[in-house]
Amino acid sequence: MARAVVIGGGVGGLAAGVALRRKGWEVTVLERAPAIEPVGSGLAIAANALKALDVLGLGDDIRKLATADGPMALRRSDGRSLVQTTEEQADAEYGDSVVVLLRAALLEVLAGALGGDRLSLGTTVTEVDAERGVVRTDAGDLDADLVVAADGIHSAARRALFPGHPEPAYSGVTAWRALIPRGGLSVPRSESWGRGTVFGIHQLAGDVVYVYATDVLPAGAVLQDEREELLRRFGDWHDPIPALLQAADPARIIRGDIYSFAEPLPAYHRGRVALVGDAAHAMAPNLGQGACQAIEDAVVLAHHADGDLAAYTAARLERTMKVVQRSMTLCRLSKLRNPLTVWLRDAGVATAARVRPDLMLRSMDEVLRWRPPAEA
Repeated sequence: MARAVVIGGGVGGLAAGVALRRKGWEVTVLERAPAIEPVGSGLAIAANALKALDVLGLGDDIRKLATADGPMALRRSDGRSLVQTTEEQADAEYGDSVVVLLRAALLEVLAGALGGDRLSLGTTVTEVDAERGVVRTDAGDLDADLVVAADGIHSAARRALFPGHPEPAYSGVTAWRALIPRGGLSVPRSESWGRGTVFGIHQLAGDVVYVYATDVLPAGAVLQDEREELLRRFGDWHDPIPALLQAADPARIIRGDIYSFAEPLPAYHRGRVALVGDAAHAMAPNLGQGACQAIEDAVVLAHHADGDLAAYTAARLERTMKVVQRSMTLCRLSKLRNPLTVWLRDAGVATAARVRPDLMLRSMDEVLRWRPPAEA
């Protein structure tokens, strides 16, 4: 039986492990953390990733976690709607909409499908021999026919495979994420844009609200009180943003600078090693496609794993870099601060939406119409 060693127990690594097991591979997933902790906040699984999860037999498990109700709107900071869409429109066009859920819930589903006996926790990878397929760890060496590097944006495997290639670049934007009890608040789904700022709201299962926000800051900026900083920036925005921030637990607010690949890798493989997820194509979160593209990677890699890994690169590199570039384009638009350019941006979106009421969906058409290789 062919053997695969996966480095990293995040979304991409676990999905790759599940996909390869379903293809008959013997799989070991290595994760340096001592446990798969319920850390992080929310993430989006769009129609394209739900189709990939269907290949893994997990799509319906994720769809059950959907809580969306009512339209999804892009708004101004005062609450005025610029463009919106509905679940029904997305379902009719793509056979699915989007499920926003806890990252921990997705990891739990993936880890359950993989099987605990396939997951080696507390294991640190020290070196990878790409030509021989040897993974050296603090617990000993592992031989593999395929090594899957899913070790994230700061991937050591990527640096070893492509030494000297530029690392992901700082986007100029930092992002806050938080999970907040809904209480009695009415929480319509929305993403609102201001002058260089963004604030998004999504209702999750269990009466929890996932919020995210971005602003332009120098890389590595240190802030003394994250909630106070959010209130200073967004406390006068439309309802229910001020009330949500007042209800937020400061200890549960996460902030991290956003990095993205400016220059694509020459390939997503070398020797017996294949890169997936952020290790291959770290992107800004503006399209909500980071986890989705990692899940796509996993399914496509498993499809090509018995043959030449060049086919995996050919299937993934161009598509994922288009998503990276489109995400950065939206990121740049969200960074606009000049009052006139912000007004022109918002007026342009509102005018285009009047001409094309399905603008929000059509802008994602190429991304959402993807299908797994078995269906192509």
